[in-house]
Amino acid sequence: MTDLARIVEALLFLSPDPVALADLAEAAEADADEVEAALRELDEQYAPGARGLQLKRVAGGIALATDPVAEPAARRLLARPRTPPLTPAQAETLAIVAYLQPVSRPEITRIRGVSAESASATLLERGLVEEAGRSQFGAVLLRTTPLFLRLFGLDSLKALPEVRAWDPSPEEEADLRDRLLRAGEARAGTGAPEG
Repeated sequence: MTDLARIVEALLFLSPDPVALADLAEAAEADADEVEAALRELDEQYAPGARGLQLKRVAGGIALATDPVAEPAARRLLARPRTPPLTPAQAETLAIVAYLQPVSRPEITRIRGVSAESASATLLERGLVEEAGRSQFGAVLLRTTPLFLRLFGLDSLKALPEVRAWDPSPEEEADLRDRLLRAGEARAGTGAPEG
């Protein structure tokens, strides 16, 4: 397969919609005739019945489409419910587990200032954390799973960003606290406005 055919194949793979010949040519920095030749090459590679994908000309463009034989299996796969994104509480709980593991729910609750039961239960259900024994006080300890590493693109926990990157110095923390208090007082009308 020529380089241009591989480029056109990649462009079609990346596009959720059919791509016009002119757009393919522009993106590939090639002439329309060269892209047509590349498409003919791809037509041979993706001939009906040869692979799970086919090259289709639809809606004024070209698209990669699944072979009709795969339709029932594709419908079953895509019919599975999608996992919703993590809520802020779940993300915060997951970050605490990732950095302090193994850590208990009472410790997470103390750090967050609110109950960690719901968030940690959801993380357990989704397979992002798992039980890792019990603390000396009998509380269940949590740690992250290989799924957590895979979803966040980490080779190991050592690849987590350094906490110090977000950890303010005592002076920065005091300044931030003062600014927040002044802003809160100004909003409530109890303090002098900043000038």
